[in-house]
Amino acid sequence: MKTSTQTTQYHIELLSASHYEAFYELIQNNIHRLEDFFAGIVSKTTTLKTTQEYCTSVEINIKNKSYFPYVIIETQTDKLVGLLDVKNIEWSVPKAELGAFIDANHEGKGIVRYLGNELIQQIVTKHKFKKLYCRAAARNIRSIRVVKQLGFELEGTIRCDYRTTKGELVDLNYYGKVFDN
Repeated sequence: MKTSTQTTQYHIELLSASHYEAFYELIQNNIHRLEDFFAGIVSKTTTLKTTQEYCTSVEINIKNKSYFPYVIIETQTDKLVGLLDVKNIEWSVPKAELGAFIDANHEGKGIVRYLGNELIQQIVTKHKFKKLYCRAAARNIRSIRVVKQLGFELEGTIRCDYRTTKGELVDLNYYGKVFDN
């Protein structure tokens, strides 16, 4: 999906097996920032081979409509610089969790906010989600700011809700956004 916002230098595409080398590089370049809260992806992308296997398995999840990971791509260079993912989908509601990360060299530019808004509009229209939610560590001020800019409202803080890879129990803020469609 090419974006029509002021961030035309970036666009998003569904992650595919063809992205595996670039995705591996993105994860490895940001591993210390990702290992605690994107532990699942980090654990499945430790080598080029495991990253290729992961990206191939993701294609099956996309086909089954159980996971929609969108890579953020710098249009001019075709470099992967982040991820917006739609996960924990419950079709019976229907609702899903929205997650995101951006490469350290690209943070603070509003990329996640602009592309996140476009992705939200696209998936709500296409999949008829009634609710989207985000989780953020209560101390992650930057993520919380972006979530609020996307129009999500704090629904509550769940204490000791997540164990990081370092073993620390952290509180998570839950943010929700409801749609009338």
